[in-house]
Amino acid sequence: MYDKFFKRGLDILISSLILIFSFPIFILVSLILIYINKGKPFFFQMRPGFREKQIYIIKFKSMTDEKGPDGNLLPDIERMTSFGNFLRKTSIDELPQLVNVLKGDMSLVGPRPLLFKYIPLYTEDQRRRHNVKPGITGLAQVSGRNSISWTEKFKHDIYYVDNLSFLLDIKILFLTFKKVLVSEGINQSEERPMSPFNGKN
Repeated sequence: MYDKFFKRGLDILISSLILIFSFPIFILVSLILIYINKGKPFFFQMRPGFREKQIYIIKFKSMTDEKGPDGNLLPDIERMTSFGNFLRKTSIDELPQLVNVLKGDMSLVGPRPLLFKYIPLYTEDQRRRHNVKPGITGLAQVSGRNSISWTEKFKHDIYYVDNLSFLLDIKILFLTFKKVLVSEGINQSEERPMSPFNGKN
């Protein structure tokens, strides 16, 4: 009953409150990124949502669009700005996804929306992570985020799908707030961020 009737209301209430209270930060970060990224403060990317429906997530843009002599984008680590790195460490880069929550594309809590190219690599069980709306935060994120393997992440995602409840959502939101305060588990290291999923790792 919670996931069908009350979860959406909780998403709208909490997302609205966070956006209201963080509005000055939202505007300040947007203005800084407009300057740093030459008028582009936001990053949009197509991801699979509920039942693998196409959605576009919104994040603050933490990397530039610099290209090499061959015309291709430079590696991520070379395009990451110091301010973008700060946004990721503090998770402020995720703030615009509250708009996705208000639109109904995402929930505050759920498996993180990954990439469409990963779907053929999932096992049948792993693919069940799309049986609920993707979230800004989730059980995998408060259980290690980028410091745990993909296999462990998916186990947490499936556990969430099978045990979704109000108390579990509240627990995850509380742990998320705690981890954001200490910037815990953002990357495996500064030089080695989370590697792409290859169907095995």
